[in-house]
Amino acid sequence: MFKKIVAAILSLTLLVSFAACSSGKSGEGKVEKITFVLDWTPNTNHTGVYVAQKLGYFEEAGIEVNIVQPPEDGATSLVASGNAQFGVDFQDSIAPAFGTEEPLPVTAVAAILQHNTSGIISLKGNGIDRPKGLEGKTYATWNAPIEKAMLQNVVEGDGGDFSKVNLRPSTVNDVIAGLQTDVDAVWIYYAWDGIATEVKGVETDYFSFRDLNPVFDYYTPILVANNSFLSEKPETAKKFLKAVQQGYEYAISHPEEAADILLEVAPELDRDITVASQKWIADQYKAEAEQWGIIDPSRWNAFYNWLNENGLVEQAIPENFGFTNDYLAG
Repeated sequence: MFKKIVAAILSLTLLVSFAACSSGKSGEGKVEKITFVLDWTPNTNHTGVYVAQKLGYFEEAGIEVNIVQPPEDGATSLVASGNAQFGVDFQDSIAPAFGTEEPLPVTAVAAILQHNTSGIISLKGNGIDRPKGLEGKTYATWNAPIEKAMLQNVVEGDGGDFSKVNLRPSTVNDVIAGLQTDVDAVWIYYAWDGIATEVKGVETDYFSFRDLNPVFDYYTPILVANNSFLSEKPETAKKFLKAVQQGYEYAISHPEEAADILLEVAPELDRDITVASQKWIADQYKAEAEQWGIIDPSRWNAFYNWLNENGLVEQAIPENFGFTNDYLAG
């Protein structure tokens, strides 16, 4: 009798195993591979993606994600080529790729932050607590037409003379060191460089672009996706973005734990700055929006209309071009 029971159990086990194998062969439970390319080295803009990977949100969605560094020509070029399905960019920096006769085949599918958190920073007491104060001062520029046009707009909007601003082409990797040596003002993203000055006890003045001109409250950074991938595998795109959304929602609710996850993959980061940055940016991921990632068409269009009107793109960018909310979880 015992032998018959064992035989029955073995038979049942084999049957279940065979069914599972057959299910796998039929395509159910197949793991889909995604390549995700950063815009820069890992930082708190990217935390939600690393959280989704660490806590198994991608795995639960049946997705295997390979996070890679960007090539010299940027993340979007890799996404456009099809060698990556998703990447990180910015609404301002991607504009030239949209404002041309042959736009790159990519689409913004989510806003990592709800608002533009960039602005101009300088050492406190240097007289640059407002845009007009840049007159006669040295500003480190990366010589991008849109960058300089925005700076000119806020300086002249404050009654200043933009021609009196000394523009020095320079890439400032260490803002604190740069401000203490050969430049007076730098364009920064406050979540990292602004918080770094606070952590290091460096007193600064700062003004934000979105506070000076609502048109400059554009989306930066954003997640972009390859257009062919979106049309061929829409459900995979939705699964990926749902897992990423879960990652950012976790980072909003658990900033210190999320910072630890980021530090695991990027131990070279300063821990104090990373934790402080994560706490600050937690309120910026979603802000007042109903859900993470949503892009407001009016704000997206307002910035591109400003570029069109000022001749800052080769060809006018049409209304509602270059973004979609269709792949976000409801």
